[in-house]
Amino acid sequence: MKLDNAAVDYTPGEAGAIAKRAEDRGYDGFWLAETKHDPFLALAGAAAATERIELGTAIAVAFARNPMTVATTANDLQLLSGGRFNLGLGSQVEAHITKRFSMPWGRPAARMREFVLAIRAIWHAWETGERLAFRGEFYKHTLMTPFFDPGPNPHGTAPIYLAGVGERMTEVAGEVADGFLCHNFTTERYLREVTLPALERGRAKVGRTLEGFEISGPVFAATNDAEIADVKRQIAFYGSTPAYRPVLDLHGWGALHEELHRMSRRQQWAEMSGLITDEVLGEFCVLGSPETVTAALLDRYGDVVTRISPSGEVLQLPEK
Repeated sequence: MKLDNAAVDYTPGEAGAIAKRAEDRGYDGFWLAETKHDPFLALAGAAAATERIELGTAIAVAFARNPMTVATTANDLQLLSGGRFNLGLGSQVEAHITKRFSMPWGRPAARMREFVLAIRAIWHAWETGERLAFRGEFYKHTLMTPFFDPGPNPHGTAPIYLAGVGERMTEVAGEVADGFLCHNFTTERYLREVTLPALERGRAKVGRTLEGFEISGPVFAATNDAEIADVKRQIAFYGSTPAYRPVLDLHGWGALHEELHRMSRRQQWAEMSGLITDEVLGEFCVLGSPETVTAALLDRYGDVVTRISPSGEVLQLPEK
């Protein structure tokens, strides 16, 4: 299993130093989320500051962009990093796409499937010199003149990871992606009973199995009271989002979602974490001391995921 480090709160100027520290500590991968800053820009600095560690977006918001812009940026980062880039994409939720990014929304799983296929078609045109002729329901890419064609990437094309929670998006990931990014708001039970079967159905559509398919497990982990309080806040935040309700429903906690959602609409963010009981916390978060939490993570997820990215600085890795 690969051990990854991820950053959510960063600036583009800090990303290189953070990635270098992760590389020096022995992590296999370094991933940036798209929150306050553009992860692609920040990873350019990380690529220049590192030599070995894999780099990736977890996630970049696909529907805030289009397949051509993403294909171009990912190709450039694959070049800049010497073949160490992983393109991690997610859909975000409707309110952010329509109200924050002012972009269209509708049938997100079908749209994401086509988004990935369009990227692959663009890359194929660059790799082979064949005419670009992608025509889909949501996207059409039929123009690629030599002036705008970067040609084959000497490091090959970047692996594509898709993030998801719902079964439809997860199935799409199994069908068209090279890997899957589990959401932090996932329990072991949901991963085994919902996520894995959906991925298997997607792989079966293209005549494949999960062998060789990467499953990344960004998971909550905590070793002290401050980290526990932070995880409770995050669980409450995600639990208030309708798109993530199925995880709570599986455990019989639908009423918890309804109350969290009501509180979020009243802007009661500070009070919401009080609803997260020890039982709920234990399902979403691996708890332990700095010396034991790594073993606990492996015990819970070691036979399911191929790489893991715990929240916080909890892994006891040696300095190099």
